[in-house]
Amino acid sequence: MNIDLQNHCALVTGSDRNTGRVIAAALADAGALIVVHSNEEDGSAALTAGDLGSDCYVEGDLALESGCDAVLAQLQEQGLDVDILVNNYGTASFGKWGATSTSDWLDMYQKNVLSAARLIQGLLPGMREAGWGRVVNLGTIGSHRPGAIMPHYYAAKGALATLGVSLTQELAGTGITVNTVSPGLIHTPDLEAGYRARAAKKGWGDNWQDILRHIVQEDFPNPCGRLATREEVADLVTFLCSERAGFINGQNIRIDGGAIAYV
Repeated sequence: MNIDLQNHCALVTGSDRNTGRVIAAALADAGALIVVHSNEEDGSAALTAGDLGSDCYVEGDLALESGCDAVLAQLQEQGLDVDILVNNYGTASFGKWGATSTSDWLDMYQKNVLSAARLIQGLLPGMREAGWGRVVNLGTIGSHRPGAIMPHYYAAKGALATLGVSLTQELAGTGITVNTVSPGLIHTPDLEAGYRARAAKKGWGDNWQDILRHIVQEDFPNPCGRLATREEVADLVTFLCSERAGFINGQNIRIDGGAIAYV
């Protein structure tokens, strides 16, 4: 299957590192002009953009309204007409029902919902004018099956998925599609480091395949018997951004190896 995103401009939030960087690389490989974003003004966005063959980058803390405004202003200053928005930025924080404050809940909403909503509002006029656009929000299977811990995070990601369905109705007939991609556990360097530390404490050994078996048995049972790779998530996002996915709209698509079993 040939996916051609030439003549399209894609902003991937949180793309200076980890899964966001891999998504940006996949979109670049498909021909899109990539705008790299970093929450920090530390040069990481410029460095990553250069690595991906782009000179386009923006900086701003998306958890803040001022940061979102700064990102939108930088796009305008650079004359970038973004028609693909991948809201990859978002973050979780540990917490239990009895130990999460109002500020904890608001923090998760700012980082996982309003960060996306503000950019969507800022970029939609250009997409409407062009008569084409793609919005892909990164969620979690926790919005399908939330656990007892991190209720504030799962609630926020659930709101993000609901936002996407509402936006789909608003954009009917415009040529703009909106979808949510909800991964299970993704094999990232940070996740592996965390599990290796846990394995050392629990006596699982230091062989990654042995550790992986414990992860699948105890934390993430799924018929595929493994974790998602960042590239698999990026491939799904890239497909949804393409012309070939033009009739996929308003969906919350799980990429979880079959971990959640319902029709």
